[in-house]
Amino acid sequence: MKTAIGYCRVSTEDQASEGVSLEAQRAKIAAWCLANDVELLDIQTDAGLSGGRSDNRPGLQAAIDRACKTKAVLVVYSLSRLARSTRDTIDIGERLDKAGADLVSLSEKIDTTTAAGKMIFRMLAVLAEFERDQVSERTKFALAHKRAKSQRVGAIPYGFDLAPDGETLLPNEREQETIEVIHELRRRGMSLRAIAEALTNDQRTPKKGAPQWTHTTIARIVARTA
Repeated sequence: MKTAIGYCRVSTEDQASEGVSLEAQRAKIAAWCLANDVELLDIQTDAGLSGGRSDNRPGLQAAIDRACKTKAVLVVYSLSRLARSTRDTIDIGERLDKAGADLVSLSEKIDTTTAAGKMIFRMLAVLAEFERDQVSERTKFALAHKRAKSQRVGAIPYGFDLAPDGETLLPNEREQETIEVIHELRRRGMSLRAIAEALTNDQRTPKKGAPQWTHTTIARIVARTA
């Protein structure tokens, strides 16, 4: 006989709503177990907590741990009770799967004990991955667009000064010359430490007015301007 661990959550804002009350969630979980001939071992709850980070919810952690140890089905009323983000939901599902446990969400009719349920859950994972890739691409595009317009991205890089508009980068002639010197010394085979010492002796100061150059500063400039 299959076994199940139930999990219920209600936030402070939800507590006045019968549809998501702890009692309503418990009843629906128990009814599903009865209808599917599944033994309900326990129901863990988190009352008055939002659907934020899963490791901040002791009831959820207890439910996941027990489901993993007993290879039981973790049953929730809806995925919104389990986690706020798709990524967190996927992480929980993968943790259960690795332990030989399963996940059932009654509202979305997701049941990873079946082939169809596993397929739906995998589709969620693919969509989550696609969403992350899109966000990453948009971020890279925005940064590249700013660089193309010579706009500042983060700290002001060595070789530039910030224009009065607070965004545009203007070449610093002295620092640009120093960058050329650094690359020339590298071409001649000088080590990063030797270059740092040479620039310090030449009284060329680093960007933030540090008293001397270091090999790590030189390395960053070489990598950025290669």
